This record gives sequence, structure tokens and C-alpha cells, in this order.
Amino acid sequence: MPTELTRRDLLHLAAGAGAAAFALDPARHILGQTPPPGIPPIVIREYPRRSKVSLIHGEDRRKIVHDSLVAIEDQIKPVLKRKKYVVIKPNNVSTVNQLAATHADALRGMLDFLAPRFKGPVVIAESSAGDTMQGFQNFGYTKLPAEYKSRKIELVDLNAEAKFERIPVLDYDLHLDSVRLAARLLDPDAFVLCAACMKTHNVMIVTLSMKNMTLGAPLHQRPGETPRWNDKRKYHAGIRQGHYNMLLTAQKLAPFWGATVIDGFEGMEGNGPSSGTPVPSRVAVASTDYIAADRVATECMGVNPEWPGGLVYCGQTGVGNWDINKIDVVGTEIAKVRKSYRLHRDNDRQLLWMGPMTDLPPKMG
Repeated sequence: MPTELTRRDLLHLAAGAGAAAFALDPARHILGQTPPPGIPPIVIREYPRRSKVSLIHGEDRRKIVHDSLVAIEDQIKPVLKRKKYVVIKPNNVSTVNQLAATHADALRGMLDFLAPRFKGPVVIAESSAGDTMQGFQNFGYTKLPAEYKSRKIELVDLNAEAKFERIPVLDYDLHLDSVRLAARLLDPDAFVLCAACMKTHNVMIVTLSMKNMTLGAPLHQRPGETPRWNDKRKYHAGIRQGHYNMLLTAQKLAPFWGATVIDGFEGMEGNGPSSGTPVPSRVAVASTDYIAADRVATECMGVNPEWPGGLVYCGQTGVGNWDINKIDVVGTEIAKVRKSYRLHRDNDRQLLWMGPMTDLPPKMG
């Protein structure tokens, strides 16, 4: 495929897939437009129950994150009481750009919620694409242990810890490969609390809870280790394989997920996940169902919910609830806070995952 597709090329591809109604201006890719066809209509395994998602709007980031968890504490407490410690997994895709990373006040809101409800230790753990501990320093996470002395807070670089389990994924040529996932995120003794951001993405349309976990769990080399290696790069294996590999990873991680908060106090639009511009959405979304939380956040961003392939796959296979009709939203109404996020400049090419493959081997047998 050429590096740059012209408008004529895209129209030809869309027409060939029966998608003449597919809008070509990324700024117009918002909820309600007709997507190109290609999503499998089947549901392999339905999510067995309804999901509760809180949506809190306000002008104080720390407070709305706290309140979003309070609104679902009836679902958190029965699981939390069986765990030995809490792992908070922030999003530090960048270690220098605060807009691209979980804010310390979002972590404070989570810790405020945990303080009267859980007496065990809390680990803030990340496998950043860069230097994890430098990101913790830059974003002020290193101040948190002193602020919450009774909480036994530990900051952990999952890359440096270097404990992992392997799972299979597909490479660009559809050959089998493997990635190393951080063992701490697969610990049955841990209550895994995801601290996601509300952002657009350069491959997966949006990055929310599921994306934070599935691309935060793969490791890269320890600080100073040679030769260098990075299992996160294996997810950037094409517009199709990336979505499927995220599904495989989510299926492995989901049994260990506790709850998630998506911090949309100041979201990111445009060239996310690290180079976009701010959107003052002023919301926090929380749920014990990560996929349902992502569905609500996608609606809040004005993004067509059929476009993020990895999330659609998770809904089709019962990892979580992607059916908005089976999600009970408490707090404010989605319609009152919805904003139309401008998507990544490569969004048209991202959406080609939905149509037919044009380069196929011959059929045999």
C-alpha cells in the first residue's frame, strides 16, 4: 500500500467495499455517521449480565475520579475485600507530556477512595514505553507515598521488575509470535485498578481502559539492558492484527481486572495518544467492566462505537459489555457531556480494518 493515499484512492477502496457513504474527513468521523461495512455480525459469546458505569461531570479532577468510584462501590467492595493488595495501572505512554499521561490528581482521587475502604498496600505500577521511573518523577507520582503514609504506597517499574508470562500473538505476516506480559497484572491476589486517559489513537481509533491495559502489560528491556527489545512494538503489526492481538491480551488479563477509571477531565483529540490537543470534557467514567466503561467513554467522545476494532472484538467475545442497551449509566447523562473529538489524521487508513483484505493468498482445497 502506498505511504500516502489520495482521496481518489480512498473513494475507490470504499466503493469496492460497498462503503460509498464512508466520510473521508477525519474531523467528521463522529457518532451517527454510516461506517464502512465489514464488522462480523456474529456474537461469539455474549456478556452474561448488565453492566453499571458511572459518569461524573465536574470541575475538580480529583473529586470526580473519587466520586466515580463511590458511585460503583457496591460492585467494588465485595471483590476488594478478598484481595491482598491493589495495583493501580496508570497510562504513561509518554514520560514527558502530561496531557498524554495519567495525572497525579487522578491517582489521588483513587487513593482517596481506597483510604477508608482498604487497609492493604497499594502499588502504582507501569511499563512505560520510555523510562518508567522518569515519568513517575516528571508527573509527580513520587510525592504520593509521603502524602499517604498509612497506605504503604510503592512505585514499581514493571520493565525493571521483569517478571512475566508469555502469550501468543500474530505478527505482520500472520505468523505466530509471543509477548511477555507483566506478571503483577496477572496476580490473583491483586485488585487491578486501571487509571486510563480519554484520548484518540494513531492505530486503534481511541485509547481508554482496555488499550491502557493491553499495551501497558507487554514489557521491554530493563533499564540499561542490551540488546534492546520491546514487546509493545509487536502490537503494531498491521491494521488488523493489532486489534486481534489486543483481544488475545484482553482475554488473558480480564479475569484479573478489578475496576477502571477513565479520566476525561482534560481529554486528548487529534494526533493521540501522545501528540494531540486538549479537550475540556470534565468527566470521569468508572466501572468494574472495562469494556462497558470504554463504550460509555467512546460515546462521550462522539466516536462511532463500531470503529475501534479491539473493543468491538472484546464485545463480540464476552470480555466485557459493548452493548449500550445493556449498560446502566449512573450520574450524568451521556448526551449532556458528549463532545465530538477530532480523530487522528490517519483515521481513514485505520478504518480499513473493517473492509475486505485486498492481498490474499490463493484458496486451497
